[in-house]
Amino acid sequence: MSAASHLKSLQALEMAIRLGSLKDAAGRMGITPAAVGQRIRSLEEYLGSDLLLRGRSGLKPTEDLQRAMGDLKLAFAALDRVIETLDFQRVTEIHIVADPDWSELWLMPRLARFRADNPNILFCINGAGDVPMRLGAPDCRIEYRTPDRGEVLYRDRLLPVSGPDNLRRLADWDKDMPLEGMPFLHLEAQRDDPLRPGWKNWVDRFGYRREGAARGVHYRHARLALEAVRQNVGFLVCGLSLIESDLADGRAVLPFPSGQSLVAPLPYVLLVTAHGPVRPQLQRFCDWLRDEARMTREMIEAAGVMPEPA
Repeated sequence: MSAASHLKSLQALEMAIRLGSLKDAAGRMGITPAAVGQRIRSLEEYLGSDLLLRGRSGLKPTEDLQRAMGDLKLAFAALDRVIETLDFQRVTEIHIVADPDWSELWLMPRLARFRADNPNILFCINGAGDVPMRLGAPDCRIEYRTPDRGEVLYRDRLLPVSGPDNLRRLADWDKDMPLEGMPFLHLEAQRDDPLRPGWKNWVDRFGYRREGAARGVHYRHARLALEAVRQNVGFLVCGLSLIESDLADGRAVLPFPSGQSLVAPLPYVLLVTAHGPVRPQLQRFCDWLRDEARMTREMIEAAGVMPEPA
């Protein structure tokens, strides 16, 4: 293993132990849980011994690793301080870690406009982009989370969406229960995370189907589920902010009034590194991000779904 690979593997290991799961470590690092696991396995293979104990209560260090954890934590704390000092020299790079669905469906379609006005600013978003991912904290994070820290960008509304052909199918279906027997699409997070409502929550609130709200195909990412929606495969409950462009160009439609929506339990929150105020390029990006978020809030209001206050 190279020195850089060692550091990335150790970073993944320390993060997984600190947060208690590969999934949480992946979210913090902006990579997939599989990538976190691979980094740790590479280190275990290099050392020839296991480093993690996996149990119901989460991840725990083995006895050998436990003896090294104090030094490991101190080392990465020192490395973060070094990187923060050197960040002042990284004037053209912005490193972002963001909710993957939000990044793919909200940020990326808009980012081209910012890049056109700021061609010299380079991006690394969730580990990919113009420059490689670096060790240490990102410049900013956009998370679907409690607003106890950071700045609320907006709170989404969740509502059904489908392809145009499926909308025509509803017109000839059961007028009282138009969704009965219709193919439902789901996101895996809606099955595993109570803070991400899906079809069951929507049907419990508005009806239109007697049973089977939890049945259907589950997709890991909203991008994949929306591609199925465009192909008229089925109906999906999704955030309004993530389907704005699909609705605008007619690739997707709302089968019910937009007022029949659920308030997202959590907002999207912006967290900026401590040195953000002295990084003009980062400040420029964050100001642009706030303006785009304001327009999203206005779009939601114009659609007749008023977000609840954060």
